[in-house]
Amino acid sequence: MSGILEVCANSYASALAAQLGGARRVEFCDNLAEGGTTPSYGQIKLAKQNLDIEIWPIIRPRGGDFLYSELEFNLMKEDVKICKSLNCEGVVIGILKADGSIDVLRCLELIELAYPMKVAFHRAFDMCNDMEKALEDLIGMGIIRVLSSGGASSAYLGMNQLAKLIKQANGRITIMPGAGINAGNIKELYLKTRATDFHASAKVFVQSKMEYRNVTAKMGSIEDEYRYEVTAEEKVRELVSEIERFDY
Repeated sequence: MSGILEVCANSYASALAAQLGGARRVEFCDNLAEGGTTPSYGQIKLAKQNLDIEIWPIIRPRGGDFLYSELEFNLMKEDVKICKSLNCEGVVIGILKADGSIDVLRCLELIELAYPMKVAFHRAFDMCNDMEKALEDLIGMGIIRVLSSGGASSAYLGMNQLAKLIKQANGRITIMPGAGINAGNIKELYLKTRATDFHASAKVFVQSKMEYRNVTAKMGSIEDEYRYEVTAEEKVRELVSEIERFDY
């Protein structure tokens, strides 16, 4: 048995880098600055057509909280249908109620719609009012994996809670540490939690090749719009190399 690296891939190019670096799957998303939103149909289609790595799109219609309107929920259902039509290995969901508990009924509806795709749960879990109860809810629904930082700003800071959750799960669901994981801290995270799956973006900034730059106008709220983020194959390879050394 060996550990698994999942890469948070924000584009087709990032998913390709994840594959070349030796990752086993990608959580496919857009808009990393907002925590990830559903990628376009074109991105998912090209990835499924041309890559061998497992593709798990995130089903998240916007940034912000995880309390969704009926309109947003209907959009999520359509995105699940699209992912199923493109033969994705699974989807990643996360819906909460206003009180911070898991919205079990809506999640079950997405799970039923996704079948036979498998379903994982993203870091909406970290925003729950009771992580232990939420974990039992996810297990009861048949969620196979949950991404978590242990409710902290990074998996490293939340590793004590992650260790407790993994002990509680007792093999019934995979607890996957994520947020701020890199080659420098992943071994300590493993030794503390004994997690089998890890999640990282392994990203770098790519500088724009534009020669002319309008420094007055801005397209959005990002400070420097003449650079963008992409997963780095070498960073993925470093993480995979570290994981392969773990004693499972």
